Amino acid sequence: MTDDIKRYWNAHIHDLQMTQHPIGTRAFFDDLDAYRFDKLRYLPHLVDFDGFCGQSVLEVGCGIGTDLVRFARGGARGTGVDLSETAIDLAQRNVELHGVGDRVTLRVEDGEALPFDANEFDCVYAHGVIQYAADPVRLVAECYRVLKPGGQGLFMVYNRVSWLNALSKVMRVDLEHADAPVLRKYSIPEFRALLGQAGFRDGRIIPERFPVQSRLHGGWKGALYNTCFVGTFNALPRPLVRRFGWHLMALCRK
Repeated sequence: MTDDIKRYWNAHIHDLQMTQHPIGTRAFFDDLDAYRFDKLRYLPHLVDFDGFCGQSVLEVGCGIGTDLVRFARGGARGTGVDLSETAIDLAQRNVELHGVGDRVTLRVEDGEALPFDANEFDCVYAHGVIQYAADPVRLVAECYRVLKPGGQGLFMVYNRVSWLNALSKVMRVDLEHADAPVLRKYSIPEFRALLGQAGFRDGRIIPERFPVQSRLHGGWKGALYNTCFVGTFNALPRPLVRRFGWHLMALCRK
């Protein structure tokens, strides 16, 4: 299964269709950063990328290094691991182009068998990774193992009881990366249980990622989503719909 996952992510660059610039250029990386943080407007409010200055941050499943660049710009000593050689090669280019290559170490590694000592990192971050893992409990347990006592674990999975999961079924539009070898979704209690199995006992789970206009889908379905659904959903009182956010963000301490 791990080999299948590796092959899939070597062949798929996340959000590639959101830029027209050549792969590996500064403009390419900046476009994907802008798209990511437009779609994930909540993320800088929950994750203080500038708040880890002088600390060691490990990102498991770092992809092309978009978030790792932000940690490093804030003064963190970053380490990124990913199963995909393609991703790590691009991440290396990304950190160099953004002038943080001296503060970031990148390695092709399996997050379920991290090659680091116990209690090594001040923060372990895995955003949108657990749901694609062959063994999610083992992955989170490895994150727990390498985190220092009192260190922070930051994790995101997809919410099974969410607006987007329901909408994809109603509109018969596949979720992004629905063809991946593994794609799991969790309810809040299921995610809490997963974190507990891995060792985390202290933390909050915050539903986030509410509808924003999409450039990913076109045609009448895309138009209906952008013109009607987004405005209507976001006009509802947030306390009524908060638990249906597509992303479940866990902020944990070891």
